[in-house]
Amino acid sequence: MSLRVGQEVQALPRQAELTPPVPRIHVVAGVLQDEAGDVLVAQRPPGKSLAGGWEFPGGKLAAGEGRLEGLARELEEELGIRLDPARCRPLIRYVHRYPERVVELDVWRVGAWNGELHGRENQALDWRRPEVLLASGLLPADAPVVNALQLPPLVAVTPFPDDGDEGGFLDRIELLASGGGPLLVCLRRADLDLPELLELAAGAACRVDGTSARLLLHGDPWGLVAALDSAPPALRARLDPALAGIHAPGRYLERAGRPSLPAGLWLGYSCHDAAQLAHALDAGAGYAFLGPVHATASHPGQPGMEWEAFEALVGELPLPVFAIGGLGPADLETAWAHGAQGIAAIRGLWPS
Repeated sequence: MSLRVGQEVQALPRQAELTPPVPRIHVVAGVLQDEAGDVLVAQRPPGKSLAGGWEFPGGKLAAGEGRLEGLARELEEELGIRLDPARCRPLIRYVHRYPERVVELDVWRVGAWNGELHGRENQALDWRRPEVLLASGLLPADAPVVNALQLPPLVAVTPFPDDGDEGGFLDRIELLASGGGPLLVCLRRADLDLPELLELAAGAACRVDGTSARLLLHGDPWGLVAALDSAPPALRARLDPALAGIHAPGRYLERAGRPSLPAGLWLGYSCHDAAQLAHALDAGAGYAFLGPVHATASHPGQPGMEWEAFEALVGELPLPVFAIGGLGPADLETAWAHGAQGIAAIRGLWPS
């Protein structure tokens, strides 16, 4: 193309300007559970997109509307109930992309409500066990909510015991488990080989029996899967009722493929940046750790990312993420407010 003298150059439109923008919708939804732990789901009625699928009740946030304010309005319109805002908290927030739109799913735990719950829009309602939600017609976009719903808010990562203090180490695990609330105990013992770690885990399983605490094995996920497969049946019988999954250091994200965990076990990774979080999601993780949020003695010389950076990294990620690094139970509300599943900690949770 030639230009005449004095002719202005007209910039060509970029591809993003040629393609109509995909609308982004902010949806607030509530997870309601009854006394038995069953979860309320609603069926999308005929005439709506994805009709017949089951989802957590909620709807679009109006312009200028607060998140909790919008959730309260939606649940009153759909279910005829009034929320107790003091008993509601964020559960998980992420983005799901459809071909025709982008949906920001903003999901809250609803701890209490008033009024007689019923379908005000003639939608079908049902109460279901959390573990069967995915297999009973729940919309695929809601799958991360099921993970977040089944994970506890606290993960206690074990320190190395004092020399010759294995008995005291197990005593502290028992003390942790006796606290009453749901808890994961991550057995991080790089000083032990895999058979020794499984023996220790079997001993810990006896200490958490009858509580809501369960165990994570920390280490090489491929090696741990092989060790579990070859473990004596008697040891597996002691360990299995308390085993929740395997937690792997971030360096194992560099290995190709996915470890084949036994059905029902979680796979989690320790992450420090956006690339590792994305890799963990691709590797089939059901959750991740992200940190350090604050500077901590376990990572000397490494500054904390602080809460604003943490929230920016997890804000659109369809994966429950535990904040770690210089945190304790007093930080739980702050962690929820910044998009965390909860907190993981060594010193902040380990009994003295």
